[in-house]
Amino acid sequence: MTLDQCPIGVNFTVTAVNGQGALRRRLLDMGITPKTVVMVRKVAPMGDPIEIHLRGYELTIRIEDAKKIEVSGEENK
Repeated sequence: MTLDQCPIGVNFTVTAVNGQGALRRRLLDMGITPKTVVMVRKVAPMGDPIEIHLRGYELTIRIEDAKKIEVSGEENK
């Protein structure tokens, strides 16, 4: 499953960050690394972008970027 498919309010663990070059480096620099727990907080009215919570802060990313982030499992809320 990728991050754009996650329901709001459920925690998931990042398993892989796909993409190439600058995009992948940017995602990793923002703290989206494997084994990080993330939760989708909000989705914009038109569906893009989405706000996620990770490492104690909120981050807004585009749907196209979220499709590059693979997540798995459901963690406890």
